[in-house]
Amino acid sequence: MSDNWVVQNLQNTLGTWNEKLAEIWTLLTESPKGFKGGAIWNVIVNIHGALQAIGLALLVLFFLVGVVKTCGSFAEVKKPEMAVKLFIRFAIAKGVVTYGLELMLAIFDIVQGVIATIMKSSGVFANNKAALPDEMVKAIEDCGFFESIPLWAVTLIGSLVITVLAFIMILTVYGRFFKLYIYTAIAPIPLAAFAGQPTEQIGKSFLKSYAAVCLEGAIIILACIIFSKFASSPPVIDEDAAVVSMVWSYIGELVFNMLILVGTVKMSDRIVREALGL
Repeated sequence: MSDNWVVQNLQNTLGTWNEKLAEIWTLLTESPKGFKGGAIWNVIVNIHGALQAIGLALLVLFFLVGVVKTCGSFAEVKKPEMAVKLFIRFAIAKGVVTYGLELMLAIFDIVQGVIATIMKSSGVFANNKAALPDEMVKAIEDCGFFESIPLWAVTLIGSLVITVLAFIMILTVYGRFFKLYIYTAIAPIPLAAFAGQPTEQIGKSFLKSYAAVCLEGAIIILACIIFSKFASSPPVIDEDAAVVSMVWSYIGELVFNMLILVGTVKMSDRIVREALGL
């Protein structure tokens, strides 16, 4: 590593960015069951199991409400075709509540398969790192003391912005895990709504929303792949320009690409919801 403070600061900042980007790649391929050693998942499973009793009670309530609203009289309920239809609905709803955890894990595994396919097909991996060009390093090291003063200001501003963007992005990915855990924990209650025809839309909306949270990972990984290709492409360095202009141009281009990436990551939820019609 260079002994120049400006070069060191820029390299450390890019190192922080690359570290967070690599962490995102790891998180997006990890299951909630194994996240943080599985301790959080065990708590969520216990909450899910405790809420299953409430979900089964609501199942009966939603079923009765559905019978009252869809059947004009008790005689209509006694018709064989209606009785079979109601029985099948109740049995399916009970199965969804009882095996809701397995259903949600199956949805998550399908989406993880999509993410893995995207990563494999792209040929881009977490080791595609943003790096300071050698020409820029040499130009900065050749600067005198007074010429380096404006470089310090440019470097400090750029490093601060890049560090903040890195933490915003990693927090967004962690937020996805929080949403996955919350959806899994409360699942028995909205899934019980499948028991009644008037309330089944609640269950459908819940599953769509959960699928949207899972698919956020696909949008995030696509954004990271596109950014990685930008980062791996060597920027155009004008060696005749002043060093301050050279560094400012490089940092500006890099921050611009990072802003697009972070903005896409932050909007991944909206993008998926619009795609699913939510």
